[in-house]
Amino acid sequence: MTILVTGAFGFIGGHVVDAISARGLATRLAVRNAGPSNASIAMVGDIGPATDWSEALEGIDAVIHLAARVHVVRDTAIAPLEAFRAVNVEGTRSLAIQAARAGVRRFVFASSVKVNGEATQGRAFTERDPPRPEDPYGVSKREAEDVLCEIAERSGLEVAILRVPLVYGSGVKANFLRMMHWIDRRIPLPLANVENRRSLVYLGNLVDAIVQCVRHPAAGGATFLVDDGEPVSTPQLLREIGVALDRPARLFPVPVAALRAMAVLVGRGEDASRLLGDLVVDSSLIRRTLDWKPPFTRQQGLAATAAWFRAGPR
Repeated sequence: MTILVTGAFGFIGGHVVDAISARGLATRLAVRNAGPSNASIAMVGDIGPATDWSEALEGIDAVIHLAARVHVVRDTAIAPLEAFRAVNVEGTRSLAIQAARAGVRRFVFASSVKVNGEATQGRAFTERDPPRPEDPYGVSKREAEDVLCEIAERSGLEVAILRVPLVYGSGVKANFLRMMHWIDRRIPLPLANVENRRSLVYLGNLVDAIVQCVRHPAAGGATFLVDDGEPVSTPQLLREIGVALDRPARLFPVPVAALRAMAVLVGRGEDASRLLGDLVVDSSLIRRTLDWKPPFTRQQGLAATAAWFRAGPR
């Protein structure tokens, strides 16, 4: 089996390629710009509706589509939704159509929990819930899922979709990396009163789930939520990061309502929602259907992430 991986040089992609190779499977990496002369690398340029995938797809049995225009806070694009659609929807449509024509059997798509929504209220998200994306990135991922299902119905392409929450691991950036810096610098944090629950997925667990979606017969035609299996509160996560870094977290109590109000006043309401609110997923479907179990605990994942952080630079 030969697998085409898009986004192979990204945060998740490099680890996916390593995991596939370790299992004795061949990979081809789709890259934007010219790289080293190597039969396992195919230059495809920018991803969009006009991308020519013919060379990259020759002899390919399965595609893992990780490349995307990713969510960013305070997007500066003039038309953010159209910018997301060009890559995440139309780019995915073009790749899937060409993959089906090339005889590709399995297409694994990395989607987002944002398709379900931004927060949970009292119960975990499941794959059966009506999609309620709230931002352009989430909307584009939901539309890409719909496109893939339509193409699968017409062509027989076996599509497996993974909706992914916050991913942490070696190379992590954004909010998770900020939290690690806060703990490492021993910054006091006013989060001791927070009693939220959030689902995360360690990079090693996500990679294992992706590979399982490539190989397992039951993955075709399915959509799965994936996580480490145990939600965690923000204070507990910070304490566990502190243990991994050997830097005890310094937390003190402030009323949550006051934290939300202050965050809105300084234009950081979206960041506050991630630190203070609930977002829990139920990943029991992938466990039952694919007989999948996360190979790493959260503590193991945090230890590996801390080792990468300590090695620097970032």
